[in-house]
Amino acid sequence: MTASRLASVLAEIDNINRQDPNITLVDGQSQPKEWVYAQRMTACLAAHWPEAGELVQIAVHGQHIKRWFIKREDYDTGKVGYLKWRKALGVHHAQLTTDIMQAQGFNDDDIAHTGAVIRKEKLKSDPDAQTLEDVACLVFLSHYFDEFSAKHDEEKIVRILQKTWKKMSDKAQQIALKLELPEHLAVLVGKALG
Repeated sequence: MTASRLASVLAEIDNINRQDPNITLVDGQSQPKEWVYAQRMTACLAAHWPEAGELVQIAVHGQHIKRWFIKREDYDTGKVGYLKWRKALGVHHAQLTTDIMQAQGFNDDDIAHTGAVIRKEKLKSDPDAQTLEDVACLVFLSHYFDEFSAKHDEEKIVRILQKTWKKMSDKAQQIALKLELPEHLAVLVGKALG
């Protein structure tokens, strides 16, 4: 695959994510939420998995493409509704990303593999899916954990941290242990791993 084809796919994902009506503040600047998320995911991948192949780069960048289109409130409350929503999102993100790949002339095998990675099929047995999961967990801890922890009680946070930890590879766990988290978050991580 040529670098220009990879760049075209990533740019198209960015073009779609720039349309996100949800805004987040980054260094005092208002930015489209999912566009920011894709930049953070790609930066994390580049920092810790610089050898990652082009299909993983695409999957990581497209993991939340047009996420705002499928709303959580359209699904039942509770765990069953949440899991249905997450599954629908995975299918949605994979379809949009692989449609872009198809338009750029990728072969069927590469398209199918990238879709499976985004849907997180074969976690633990597919290194590409595991890398995507690792990057997502690290980006959560680095950028979204503080906001998330403010909305939930300590017991729930500790439980989610424990589940997150189990999803991560040994490499990602070692990276996570070196993250410089604010003290109140570091304490929660300590409780989760204690």
